[in-house]
Amino acid sequence: MGKEKSKKRRKSSDDSSSGSSDSSQERKKLRKLKKRLKKEQKKTEKALKKKLKEQKRKLKKKRDRSREKSKSESIDNDVPADIPIELMEKSKAMAPMTKEEWEKRQSVVRRVLDEETGRYRLIKGDGEVLEEIVSRDRHKQINKQATLADGEFFQSQTLKKK
Repeated sequence: MGKEKSKKRRKSSDDSSSGSSDSSQERKKLRKLKKRLKKEQKKTEKALKKKLKEQKRKLKKKRDRSREKSKSESIDNDVPADIPIELMEKSKAMAPMTKEEWEKRQSVVRRVLDEETGRYRLIKGDGEVLEEIVSRDRHKQINKQATLADGEFFQSQTLKKK
């Protein structure tokens, strides 16, 4: 109990007039300074983001221009004399695909025969298997073909082992 009493402090008329007003004013000043700092930080961040966007836009324009130029010019004019054509083609193959190239590749759907089952599968782009919607009769017909092809494949594998 003695400690609690010593911690409590009674305000005298002199303390309240000078000490508390000074500390409250200091707090207000600190708050204002913090707010000002935050505003300045936001402004600088916005300016940096804006510059970054502009730089990206400029880069994109340069890329588009260079692609247009390279399409119009022949390969011989682009390639320096000391770099072989095979090396240039290899480096192009190693470069990442553009979005347009990827979409073009993905849009291709081909029908591939699965030798084990005898079924034709729709393969999209680089290997995604698509589901084909067919009628009930066509589904039965496909299953019959697949069963026959399964049997033939099994026979061919067992004959090879003997």
